[in-house]
Amino acid sequence: MDQSEQFWGYHSEWNLGSPGGWDYQRITQEIGKSVWDKLLTYENPEIDLDFIDPLLSPVSGLVNLLVEAHRARNGDEPGLIAVVAEEETLEDVVENQNFAKALNRVDNITGALMAPQSLELKNNIVCFQGRPVSVIFMDFNSDVLLSLHRKHDLTPVLQAVRESRVINPRGTEPINVKSLFEVITDPDINSCFHKETIERTPWTRRFFQRQTTGPKGEPISNLVEWTRENWEHLVLKPERGYSGIGVRVGGIHDNVDDEIALAIKKGSYIVQKKVPLFLWAEDIPELDTTNQRVVLNTFQTDFRCLFGADNMFGFVGRYGQVPTNVGSGGGFQPIAVLRSDISVAEATDRINKMILNMDYNHVAKVVELQEGLALDNHFTYLLGPVKMALRPRLITPGQIDRLENYCRGIWADCLTLEKMWINGELDHMIEIEPEELEIARSQPWNGSSAIFASDGIFSFGAHEKSVVDGIA
Repeated sequence: MDQSEQFWGYHSEWNLGSPGGWDYQRITQEIGKSVWDKLLTYENPEIDLDFIDPLLSPVSGLVNLLVEAHRARNGDEPGLIAVVAEEETLEDVVENQNFAKALNRVDNITGALMAPQSLELKNNIVCFQGRPVSVIFMDFNSDVLLSLHRKHDLTPVLQAVRESRVINPRGTEPINVKSLFEVITDPDINSCFHKETIERTPWTRRFFQRQTTGPKGEPISNLVEWTRENWEHLVLKPERGYSGIGVRVGGIHDNVDDEIALAIKKGSYIVQKKVPLFLWAEDIPELDTTNQRVVLNTFQTDFRCLFGADNMFGFVGRYGQVPTNVGSGGGFQPIAVLRSDISVAEATDRINKMILNMDYNHVAKVVELQEGLALDNHFTYLLGPVKMALRPRLITPGQIDRLENYCRGIWADCLTLEKMWINGELDHMIEIEPEELEIARSQPWNGSSAIFASDGIFSFGAHEKSVVDGIA
């Protein structure tokens, strides 16, 4: 395979419920392009980078998805598309605010951001402020919906679910659990999935005292004790979680007894083979303000692919430590398509050296510009201002083509998982309370309009040069 088309690594998880980051990446791209142009006033590495490829602004694809869903129901008639989020996030999550504004800019479409309890029934029609709602994008999963329903009586929202107005369909929730990676990594039952999906899924098992098989097919008589003995190479995660909350990583969280006790006490955890940190790490320049110099530091990076049935919506680049989730203190990284005929490794190295050799004061002014643009764009999340990498992450057109094929396989494999769940083959794998399962069954997915995310801890060639031969 041509090196320019190859990428290495694994997906750490999928999000089939309400993945985010689509508008944050648009903001990141705009700021990243301004930062890049400012850097080039000092020196030019003579590399052709594309910051404005449509796949680098995935919010456009999500807007189109919802507008098409509206038009499939209502034709060219005007309509209101609701962006529904938890009340406490309405003032803080700029992504949802911008999304409603973007919908508003579409002809005959009104976009509105609201808490779920703001929806109402008028003559048995789901409405917002007296106006019928056509389609809803819901920025939380069904477990949160059920919890809020018990507090606020969200009967209008549940009716919208039954009328298939909610995207993503609530029917994706039973297969939106990390424990299902066990199915994909069990050689006795995984022959129905795409080869690449299997190869890029880290070995995963539901975590409790049990017998099972290990990463190499070896028998494990007691998974809890085996985890204790092999902790350096493993990760513990909640089956259903977000923002990196509750994730414990061998080699980083060293008190294995405490981590195991936490997972057992809370329950519904998985244990997963740790992807080597060097594989999804890149060196990125940053300011050392104490010593007034530009330094190179190693950060973990991840790469979210957002996709639907027939198309790729785009990508989200994050960076930080472990985990990289923005809700756990990570940040965003601009992405640039490498149009020059050189490798990602060579181009990244050239950019790093260029920035390291720049005058400190020039780079400080660039960072000041970056921070000012972030403030102008209200680039904040629940924890406050969002961090942003100084240089872009690079990817080639050939790698984008491969990612599109990879995501098509995941979409098809999710359909397989849904069929297995409907047929009762996964009942022992999914711990969801009956009321939530009822919500899921009221809006089956069956491959209908949705935006899925695969969170890849990938390398496109700029990782540390210690990749083991044969890694995916």
